[in-house]
Amino acid sequence: MDVTVGGFDVPAMIDSIRRLVTVESPTADIESCSTVVSAAHEVCGRWLAAPARIEEHRGRPVLRWGPAEPDVLLLGHLDTVWPLGTIDRLPWGDDGSRLTGPGVFDMKAGVVQAFAALAALGLTPEDGVGILLTTDEETGSHDSRAVIADAITRARAVLVFEPSLDGALKTQRKGTSWYRAHLTGRAAHAGLDPERGVNALLSAASLATATLAWGDAPAGTTVTPTVLVAGTTANTVPAQATLTIDVRAWTASEQRRVDDSVRAWTPALGTVEVAGGIDRPAMEASASARLYELANDCARELGIPPLAQAAVGGASDGNLTAAAGVATLDGLGAVGDGAHAEHEWASIQDLAPRAALAAALVRRLLDDK
Repeated sequence: MDVTVGGFDVPAMIDSIRRLVTVESPTADIESCSTVVSAAHEVCGRWLAAPARIEEHRGRPVLRWGPAEPDVLLLGHLDTVWPLGTIDRLPWGDDGSRLTGPGVFDMKAGVVQAFAALAALGLTPEDGVGILLTTDEETGSHDSRAVIADAITRARAVLVFEPSLDGALKTQRKGTSWYRAHLTGRAAHAGLDPERGVNALLSAASLATATLAWGDAPAGTTVTPTVLVAGTTANTVPAQATLTIDVRAWTASEQRRVDDSVRAWTPALGTVEVAGGIDRPAMEASASARLYELANDCARELGIPPLAQAAVGGASDGNLTAAAGVATLDGLGAVGDGAHAEHEWASIQDLAPRAALAAALVRRLLDDK
């Protein structure tokens, strides 16, 4: 194979994507995740001569190819948000223009593009490029964070094969923070002596109201109370309440500011305990700027139209690698639409151009050592 757009075997790419999509892999089902990792091991073997490795980290299966500490890491995940049985309702499809099925866009087509890109370059593990595919990205990568951190110990660049945004590369991602505030009051009979109680539900409502002042619309920071659980019976002053708060911000400094506000808040009566905190730090534009320029250089060489860039609210494992100080470019995966939605699809005509772009970018990074 070669790294020109016409040098890729698109039917073989489609067949490899089909193999992955037809193996359902909801994050919470470890057995299913193990099965899809085995399928990805098989697919990787179709493209790359050197074998991949199936490993387990904190009970989670992952697929790895190449050196344990590569210079350039290709990063992705094999888990999906779709429960088992979705394939019966949303089956694999290929209409000659679009590929459909649960997880095809987010992000199993991107996984195959990564395999094809390295195959086009004829790379071996000695060339310093590695692949890491995890199975818990959709729920925050809590079990995979350590292996991701280990994999970027020596990395100069991370290329994330999450799906694009209408073809645009993702050069910024909001950071995410999650909080669960547990408020404790004092129970009392709601009819006989409500004044003797301390209403934890009202404390939670006060906290929810306070969050309205912590967002910053011009800065793009959102602070959203999402779930409230309180009370035991209809005639009892609630002694316990739990409020969940979702925070999104473009910068680490904004995440820290909101974190300080959450932890400084106290109820007028009763007590509060706060669990959670900053989960995925923001992926700021500075982390991707150089790689985005290189990608556009590669696009020009390949005759691909100029690449747009996008800032998106959702987080990925690219947030983790960027926060660790490693240059990170995201959205190198499929062109299509419908991540986490029933109309999910990936473009067939863009499979080869995206794989060629990834191959050219990897080659440029290796040449620039």
